[in-house]
Amino acid sequence: MVFILCSVLLALYIIRAGCNFFINYYGHVMGVKMQGKMRSDLFEHLEKLPYSFYDNTETGSLMSRMTNDLFEVSELAHHGPENFFITTFVILSSFIYIFTINWKLSLIILAFLPFLILIVLLTRNKMDDAFKKSREEIAGVNAVLENSLSGIRTTKAFANAEYEQKRFDKTNAKFIKARSGAYKYMGIFFSGVNFVTTFYNVVVLVAGAMFCIYDKENFDYADLVAFMLAVNLVISPITTLVNFFEQLKDGSTGFKRFLAIMDVPVEEESPNAVDLKDVKGKIEFNNVTFAYDENGNVLKDFSLTIPCGKTYAFVGESGGGKTTICHLVPKFYRPQEGTIKIDDIDINELSNSSLRKNVGIVQQDVFLFTGSFKENILYGDPNATDDQIVSAAKRAEIHDFIMAQPDGYDAQIGEKGVKLSGGQKQRLAIARLFLKNPPILILDEATSALDNVTELAIKKSLAELCKGRTTLLVAHRLSTVRTADKIVVLDKGNIIEEGSHEELLAKNGAYKKLHDTQDE
Repeated sequence: MVFILCSVLLALYIIRAGCNFFINYYGHVMGVKMQGKMRSDLFEHLEKLPYSFYDNTETGSLMSRMTNDLFEVSELAHHGPENFFITTFVILSSFIYIFTINWKLSLIILAFLPFLILIVLLTRNKMDDAFKKSREEIAGVNAVLENSLSGIRTTKAFANAEYEQKRFDKTNAKFIKARSGAYKYMGIFFSGVNFVTTFYNVVVLVAGAMFCIYDKENFDYADLVAFMLAVNLVISPITTLVNFFEQLKDGSTGFKRFLAIMDVPVEEESPNAVDLKDVKGKIEFNNVTFAYDENGNVLKDFSLTIPCGKTYAFVGESGGGKTTICHLVPKFYRPQEGTIKIDDIDINELSNSSLRKNVGIVQQDVFLFTGSFKENILYGDPNATDDQIVSAAKRAEIHDFIMAQPDGYDAQIGEKGVKLSGGQKQRLAIARLFLKNPPILILDEATSALDNVTELAIKKSLAELCKGRTTLLVAHRLSTVRTADKIVVLDKGNIIEEGSHEELLAKNGAYKKLHDTQDE
């Protein structure tokens, strides 16, 4: 019988080992898959959010939600059901067992459960708020870290390592303070719950002793020992639940922060939106009024028609609305009033993707992705062939430079193109647009960050790029706008002059003043 029972026990241990493997392996795999799916959904949602969202949101904060928060959610998804179902089963089974021993003593034990519930209720909300605050602060730490590391070369150039350290330490101290507050309430919760659960032993000893003395017929010392062992079976899963509570708070807080992003409305698009096809390039602004916030309009009743294939340059003082006009054409922002049309079609009736596929943009601050020359040029058309990539690079006059690299088109350009000069970055961006081949082109201060020699070299590539395309050209250097079909002078969102270079000089107005100032 001993061998039979031990064999059964061994079989149970083997089964338990298999169950533990299943929980630890497949449970974590489930959590990882859930985390990956949520991260994919979050990334997809972030790609659809409007420009205005990123105007007010730090990249580091989003990265924290993408990594730290979703990890806590996946851990909760894995361990939550496991702890909840197992501990609930053990607690209920243990209570049923102790009721079979002595129902009166069991009722005394149950009488102390309200104290446990009261502690949970009193500390839950404060713990919620504290853990939410700590999540926000760690996001702040990530934001400062991402910003500081991205600007490490500027930090070194200004010898401001000590300043950056103080800035990071200040944010880090806020996180420590917030996390300490969370642990304070968690400590109150744990100590209170643990006191109540361990106090059960005192209650069982006192009440059990009384039953042994005054109710010997129904309760003896053997029952007391069995009851104490059974109560410990109840206390153990309760302790597990208590220890799990921190993870529950972390996971639920992370999930709330995940939902906070997922609930942000995506870019608006008409349900009946159509694709923009066979683009000629005519652009019309009809009484457009736009403001970034309530502080005032950037554009007010702005009207302008740009014919197909023409180059219109926008000049004027900073803040006059030049870049805003460029942002409104591809629907990065929506005007509060008025309409913008391309080929007589309101852009609000066009799908965002088809509109932007037909608009190419070269900005002053070119963004290049970490990777190779080929990968960055290919961004203009992911389906392009190698021959098309080479052709685009030749037209942008960067092919010879690329071929001079040891790995040619597979050579790495470093993070954000750190290994390249400003002119090389611009040429790479121009090559990308040659591959995209858009009918509408926006050049927003494309050469203002370059020296005169490099600017002259880039102009040749830009002139080639602009051929046959409707082009919006924004520039502070008037030397870059002289060949434009029409120059529009803006002041506080209003057109004060327009005409060719020679016509505007002859008017002896605002353009002439800008021209003379730059000549000086």
